[in-house]
Amino acid sequence: MKNKLHFALLDEGSKKEIRRTILKAVAIPGYQVPFASREMPIARGWGTGGLQITLSIIGKEDVLKVIDQGADESVNAVNIKKLVNRTTDVQTTTETEEATIIQSRHRIPEVPLTEKQVLVLQVPIPEPLRWVEPSERKTKQLHAEREYSGAWLMLFEQIMKYGKTATNADHPVLVHDRYVMAPSPIPRYDNPKMDQSESLILLGAGREKKIYAVPPYTKVISLAFEDYPMETESFAGKQCHLCHSTDVFLDELVNPETDETYYQCNDTSYCLATLNNNEKKAGVAVQDAR
Repeated sequence: MKNKLHFALLDEGSKKEIRRTILKAVAIPGYQVPFASREMPIARGWGTGGLQITLSIIGKEDVLKVIDQGADESVNAVNIKKLVNRTTDVQTTTETEEATIIQSRHRIPEVPLTEKQVLVLQVPIPEPLRWVEPSERKTKQLHAEREYSGAWLMLFEQIMKYGKTATNADHPVLVHDRYVMAPSPIPRYDNPKMDQSESLILLGAGREKKIYAVPPYTKVISLAFEDYPMETESFAGKQCHLCHSTDVFLDELVNPETDETYYQCNDTSYCLATLNNNEKKAGVAVQDAR
């Protein structure tokens, strides 16, 4: 069956068109570049945009990691990884440091990325002004004129209603002091990771047929008022019940038997790696004590 498929599923013409779109997106940080989104063997809304980017840039020497809301073992992540592996035979991994391409839904890994890595984010709604302007023609005009009062008004209304900005995820950012961009539904906690990131960040929306990018070492600032700065999720005084990490994004969980609330690392591979390191250190300490 593999011999009957193109390398990385897509035909060469499709991959070249997507790569040209990526180059334009990199040249104009934060700008949404339209592309001819292809039909994929997964449903639209389940990461077709990110998958098309991954299939277009991946090579035989690459190592792929796929995560969904921090987890390597979710249904979405596992099936995308299987599809790419089946059509490329590339190596896959759960270790962030080992991967050259990381495709993600809703999270940026806890481990800082490097210049040798590419982060591909799946995006459902790429237009940050969609909530205030339903017309695609009008939003293009607003971007061209750098007219972002609608985005600021949305944040102002949240402050008036809740006393603070209430964007739990997908908080809009200003890229390279020019375009307001939707960073994909990552939590506010991950927004600062985009600023001056060493890795190339590519964002794909298959259903909306848009690709945009944040090149390495690019200024990315979350929209916020001077007197109401954007606040990330706080986990002060809390730690992962498994690896005891305190400086990561944590999930709040409830034990169904005791109704006790506890916390766990959202990034499962980071948690496992930290847990293994802690066990190794404990083992060394026991040997030294002997």
